[in-house]
Amino acid sequence: MPSLDHSKLSIREMNEDESEMVLEMLKDGFRDTENRLILHIITRPLALLCMAVVSSALRFLINSFIAALLVPVLLAVIGLKLLLWRSQDLRRLYSYYSAAGRKIWVVFYDEDDLCGCIAMDPKDDGETVELKRMSVSRWYRRSGIGTFLLKFFENSARRMGFRRVILYTSVVTKAAIALYTNNGYSVSGGVSWLGYTVVEKYTKELKI
Repeated sequence: MPSLDHSKLSIREMNEDESEMVLEMLKDGFRDTENRLILHIITRPLALLCMAVVSSALRFLINSFIAALLVPVLLAVIGLKLLLWRSQDLRRLYSYYSAAGRKIWVVFYDEDDLCGCIAMDPKDDGETVELKRMSVSRWYRRSGIGTFLLKFFENSARRMGFRRVILYTSVVTKAAIALYTNNGYSVSGGVSWLGYTVVEKYTKELKI
């Protein structure tokens, strides 16, 4: 994507009638990450071992070597897809981010071309806010939209009195991880599966 004229970018809170369009953009980006994450998970040595054990057991029940080999893989993929899509905010995007101090912003290019979004979810301590659902349309990637959204989010968080930003991102999202680390975020935890980190938690202390 060529460089954009950032003076043509406008950002505001999402309207209810835009929620379906934003959800489709989120799903488009999520599908890319989801497939890479599932491949990353099922190719870990322990996951391969578990599937091999299940496959061996199925050989006694299914009179087909190929079926016994494929069934554990298909079950693992289906289970992971169901687990990854259970986020409650995706089921009711507008109402979720219109309550409890949450917000979701959308950014447009030249007034009418949706190119990204970002959401805010305040935590109970009153000092921490979670950055969620940052997504850039595939047509606008590598054009500075991600940095634009991140800076907007941090400035908004400061104005609202938050002192800390946290976020969670998959270990396979290399471009997003580079964006966060280049802007002062550091790993402060994560989520593991079978002993392997699949989601990393990043934190940044905001300078008020």
